[in-house]
Amino acid sequence: MAEIHAVSFSDLPADAGLSPADVREHRRSLYRFERLVLFGVLHIVSILAALALAFPGNAPVFGFLFGIVVNLGLIVAAALTANAEKA
Repeated sequence: MAEIHAVSFSDLPADAGLSPADVREHRRSLYRFERLVLFGVLHIVSILAALALAFPGNAPVFGFLFGIVVNLGLIVAAALTANAEKA
């Protein structure tokens, strides 16, 4: 199995030609990508939970409301954290 280790700025070769602004922008894009993946996973899990409530749980109205509320909450949380990041 492959080893996982953190890479620090001191691990970059001196001739990499990366400015601190480039590294900051790369970290920001990586952070945005991580948030996008997290949102996608949470969205899929909430849909599956709503379907489990609706069909095997025999509570279709509650499953529908649960799905709508949780997904709206995810969208609002994503919007609020995106705005907080810009500030």
